[in-house]
Amino acid sequence: MRIVSVESSVVSLPFDMGGPYARFAGKLWDRLEILLVRVETEDGLVGWGEAFGHAAIPATRAALDTIVAPLVIGKHAGDIAALTRSTLHSTHLLGRNGCYVYAWSGIEIALWDLLGKRAGLPVHRLLGNGSRAQLEAYSSLLAYGDADIAARNTRAAADRGFRYVKLHETTREALLRSQEAVQGRDVQIMMDVNCAWDVPDALEMARSMQGDKMYWFEEPVWPPEDARGLARVRDCGIPIAAGENVAGLQGFRALLEARAIDIAQPSVTKIGGIGETMRVAALCDAHGVRVIPHSPYFGPGFIATLHIGAALVHSPLIEVLWMDMEANPFAPYVHAVDGMLRVPQGPGLGCDPHPELMSRYRVGDVNRITEAEVHV
Repeated sequence: MRIVSVESSVVSLPFDMGGPYARFAGKLWDRLEILLVRVETEDGLVGWGEAFGHAAIPATRAALDTIVAPLVIGKHAGDIAALTRSTLHSTHLLGRNGCYVYAWSGIEIALWDLLGKRAGLPVHRLLGNGSRAQLEAYSSLLAYGDADIAARNTRAAADRGFRYVKLHETTREALLRSQEAVQGRDVQIMMDVNCAWDVPDALEMARSMQGDKMYWFEEPVWPPEDARGLARVRDCGIPIAAGENVAGLQGFRALLEARAIDIAQPSVTKIGGIGETMRVAALCDAHGVRVIPHSPYFGPGFIATLHIGAALVHSPLIEVLWMDMEANPFAPYVHAVDGMLRVPQGPGLGCDPHPELMSRYRVGDVNRITEAEVHV
């Protein structure tokens, strides 16, 4: 069926992060905003996607509404691989990583939702696995800049049944305090420093924590594309995780060839969608590297990650940001219970948004791109 419209909209959800609100890319992060993509075909079937995201929403939405959506109007919704090739080739001069790829990611996820609905199968079955009904989650704490708050929330996450907790802190003190908070319990701690250091400083930090039994050390090196520098840090013996900022399959190939990572973290709303994530997973599997997707989302991007996780050969942990939301249109699948997440079993993504909650939390207009706008 032909694509007749692409809509973009934003929902803004109040949340409590268990500490003072932080700034993200220069903006105060006190609302969880989701950039939603709605794709409709000529028979009235609708698919939902999510494009990255957070502070990047204005740029991603502009790319989606003005460039990327018009490229797919009138095209066949089921030919996802061909649309991926043509759309990303059409925008490659505008950047191979960033808002145009993020925008395509949202449409691509919606196309998989449509494909599954038309076939009467959940996306994870289309990807080749139908046996997993649950996946284990890990709690991804927010950045507090305070070892006491990090330790308190680590303990709280363990009390809710999480066996894995990730810190977004940059001190050894935060790691040790959090480990102490769950001492004697079967809880592993990892640390994501969001590319905080150049290679010499990253090496110094890694060497100081060699004996601390960190489960993994995430993105210690700036810039994130310095694969050789990351490999030097990996030589310190702490498992290295990275990949959320990598541009597609070839970006992961560079990390793998440099022997820079133990854990690959493709991000479905950033990398180009479900198809590209699965291609990365196959490449990593051939190199003996685990795939644990990056998924700090609470909309169709998160739901798509559940389907990817259910389809992978080795069951991955799924990242869940540590926050209490007032409500979410994609509940209950965005919430972990006793550290576990349910995989939707309905056709497509298996989780259309709740209309009343969409209306209550929507901010701004719904932008609708149709053939009439494209052919003006």
